[in-house]
Amino acid sequence: MEEIRFDTIEQVNDYYGITTLHPLVTVIHLERMDYTAPVKAQIRYGLYAIWLKETKGCNLSYGRTPYDFDEQTVTSFEPGQTVKVEMTGSGIRPKCVGLFFHPDFLNRTNLGRNLCRYEFFSYSSTEALHLSENEVVVFKQVLDMIELELKHPIDNHTRELIVSNIELLLNYCLRFYDRQFITREEINHSVVKQFDLLLREYIKDKASIQGLPTVKYFADKCCLSTGYFGQLVKTETGRTAKDFINDHLLAAAKEQLNDESLSVTQVAENLGFEYLQHFVRFFKQRTGMTPKEYRNAG
Repeated sequence: MEEIRFDTIEQVNDYYGITTLHPLVTVIHLERMDYTAPVKAQIRYGLYAIWLKETKGCNLSYGRTPYDFDEQTVTSFEPGQTVKVEMTGSGIRPKCVGLFFHPDFLNRTNLGRNLCRYEFFSYSSTEALHLSENEVVVFKQVLDMIELELKHPIDNHTRELIVSNIELLLNYCLRFYDRQFITREEINHSVVKQFDLLLREYIKDKASIQGLPTVKYFADKCCLSTGYFGQLVKTETGRTAKDFINDHLLAAAKEQLNDESLSVTQVAENLGFEYLQHFVRFFKQRTGMTPKEYRNAG
């Protein structure tokens, strides 16, 4: 398996055999590149990258989990991520276009300050973005604008215009992901149902041993990244995954406080709170009463 590192735009362009037009941004049309594609490769990204793959021809995976797609899909990578690529079929390169940009390109820009809102860069497993025909057209039109600006001689407007178009592309991806969460309603509902069952089981049998339940724990159990899992739960229920957990913890706390054979300290321990004062604060923030006040009011 070939090991590939993309830490600079020059490395990307050299690998695919094209001229560097800008030191911090590039657009790659895979099917046009004059290079020998490895059958298997492991790519480590030190850059941001967004790929649109329109045809079949390669499989991608994070670790041991493959993507559930093969055409008309978008995958996004952030610095520090590693992805495995395996060519399939006749060995013909798939029709695939990619945008690469260095983190430094966004320094002191509004997009750079707000990049965290584009959580899909951290999505993984079976969480690729599946596009409709019209969405593919929109995606490519924005990429064309970026590529057109790259071919223009660099001047005082270059950075602002490219950054604006990158932000536009990312905002379209947000819209497309929102649409995907809605169109996958049946799948989403089954995940939330599994989350609910796992959470009830955790509070009943595991919290006293393993501590407070976390969003990451249940995302892992559902084989989803934390960001994608959180967005899925919020889209389906209108509540964040953290709020969902806290609602269940509060219901369990009230139920156990109604059992006078349990001390407040025992209830806190049963629910996974390491310190009693943390449980008291949690309960009072949500009910306006301390656990003892709630018990006495009953």
